Amino acid sequence: MATVVVLGAGISGHTTALHLKRMLGKSHKVVVVSPNSHWNWIPSNIWVGTGRMKKKDVVFPLAPIYKRKGVDFRQARATVIHPEGDAGDSRPYVEVVYTDPKREGEEEKIHYDYLVNATGPRLNFGATPGLGPDNGYTVSVCTADHAVEANEKLMESIEKMKRGERQTLVVGMGAGNCTCEGAAFEYTFNVDHELKRYGVRDKADLIYLTNEYELGDFGVGGMQFVERGFKQSSKMWTESIFTERGVASILGAGCKEITEDTIKYEVVDDDKTYELKYDFAMLLPPFTGQGLSAVDKDGEPIEGLFNPANFMKVDANYTPKSYDEWLATDWPEKYEVPQYPNMFAVGIAFAPPHPISKPRASALGTAIAPAPPRTGMPSGVMGKTVALTIRDRIKNGASAPAHEASMSRLGAVCVASAGNDILNGSAASMAMYPVVPNYQKYPQTGGRNTKLTTGKIGLSGHWMKTFLHYLFIYKAKALPGWTLIPE
Repeated sequence: MATVVVLGAGISGHTTALHLKRMLGKSHKVVVVSPNSHWNWIPSNIWVGTGRMKKKDVVFPLAPIYKRKGVDFRQARATVIHPEGDAGDSRPYVEVVYTDPKREGEEEKIHYDYLVNATGPRLNFGATPGLGPDNGYTVSVCTADHAVEANEKLMESIEKMKRGERQTLVVGMGAGNCTCEGAAFEYTFNVDHELKRYGVRDKADLIYLTNEYELGDFGVGGMQFVERGFKQSSKMWTESIFTERGVASILGAGCKEITEDTIKYEVVDDDKTYELKYDFAMLLPPFTGQGLSAVDKDGEPIEGLFNPANFMKVDANYTPKSYDEWLATDWPEKYEVPQYPNMFAVGIAFAPPHPISKPRASALGTAIAPAPPRTGMPSGVMGKTVALTIRDRIKNGASAPAHEASMSRLGAVCVASAGNDILNGSAASMAMYPVVPNYQKYPQTGGRNTKLTTGKIGLSGHWMKTFLHYLFIYKAKALPGWTLIPE
């Protein structure tokens, strides 16, 4: 009997575990290690953050799902990987510390034949002094609990506007190296929608503060597409949305410090520090890898397994090169760790080989550029791809070839909410192929196939966003027919 240990139960980890158990059956063991007891459909947190959904609408307990499907679930945090075992036992294992209230603090070694690192991001609010809901002055929608608090603070501002007080609301990035610009875009326009719904939009200055050099970058270098025979760009398309809705933007910004009422930031190619007064701010944090380490059989740290941000290196080309020199083929295909072919990293846990958006900086030296996104649809595809590889190697031998799903050959669809309402809501529906631009194959169109890269906004997009919310929660609960729903 082989044992597969999956670290993390987000989109990538949960997808990996469910597909593995489905394909391996009772003959082999699948263990999921996650510090969280609940699964969260993160894309809908923006609706919790504006009061249009409750926390219960975006989360559900993991244990009943895994019990029903025959997956061994451990509510614990992985701390140290021992891919070579130790001096007394050559079997690889991972150390975990339980977060389950019934076993809190208890430590355990879990041996494995295959390991999947799907631990997701650590929310690095500490990157900017004053950032975040715990030890800072800003709110977040990164977790369901954060989103609940964001809505509470938003409603406080709305109540003040109802009393005639003008409010400045800032939404965006809390540091120069953040990712998930799409989530900030969504929250910005959902806030705009709610302000109109409450009749206080004229009392609000709504500002989008982002590390994107141009609107419509979204951390993927922007997009080009053809609409009704005319060549357009995500920059033009996004700028029109901001103009139409009266949302101001501060571009190429890197937050340096946040106080109770002031955001201090630098901007690209400028040697000044600017100050922005605010009443409400939802600023996303940068991501780092989780606090996971790896040691050899003698207990010494394994060099080169993680990058400086603690994301795990896989079968990508990490050779240092300039932005203009990188290739689409630098990106990983198998998500396999070269030193240890029985170890994989998927979703945000794997280290990207280079940025997709062009790196920039302020004249004072602050790096300001979006980090590559590795969430949503690509994360699910990675998880299933690795599950297929592990299945083949368990059933056919360790030399079985790996399945592939490079982001440079993978398309993605994103439906970004711009207001939740069944009759007058809207969403921006975007498709891109490939996710990572291939400038060698598509040199004239921003590295992407314009026939498969599109952008639209309207009420139908909102209906699609709502449909996807229920569809993917149904899939994540592994209810009948869940495998028919694509990643």
